[in-house]
Amino acid sequence: GMVLRPEPAVAALKQARENCAGKKTRTLLFSPQGVPLTQARLREFSAEWDSFVLFCAHYKGLDERVAAKYVDEEVSLGDYILTGGELPAMVFIDAVVRLKEGVVGNFQSVVNDSFSGTLLEQPLYTRPEVFEGAAVPEVLLSGNHRDIVTWNLRESLRRTVERRPDLIDRQKLTEKEIKVLNTIKG
Repeated sequence: GMVLRPEPAVAALKQARENCAGKKTRTLLFSPQGVPLTQARLREFSAEWDSFVLFCAHYKGLDERVAAKYVDEEVSLGDYILTGGELPAMVFIDAVVRLKEGVVGNFQSVVNDSFSGTLLEQPLYTRPEVFEGAAVPEVLLSGNHRDIVTWNLRESLRRTVERRPDLIDRQKLTEKEIKVLNTIKG
């Protein structure tokens, strides 16, 4: 595969950095060899940096001498290969921008999303109460906020155990979460 020549890559990186003059800027290269992108890392990026230079290599990648001198960090979206860095850059932009206050209508919804804490989000429902024979769980219609919070926690734990048990294994759960988890695992 082709490796990008250093001269045009450096010219593009220098120009992009110049366009960010006066801002706290981080230069990222999207690569399957990079550090995996996580929600925690996205929060850090959003809080710590004013702007980003996102370098999207194509085919085989970027000359190592350029990466070593001009790139602050290599970032990976996962253990798979794409033809270029454009899609990871778009994912990165969307994920970081939504963490900025004022971008999403209700910022509290960003705070409570899956991966914002330690667990996946519980199942979500809306109207109508019955759709194609499936009903919204009765507890969610009860108006009892304490029961709803308990149901949300239980279902969040259940979903995480079923779909991403690795998240349970690497997180420090609260006493309440452990108690509810023990009822799920039986």
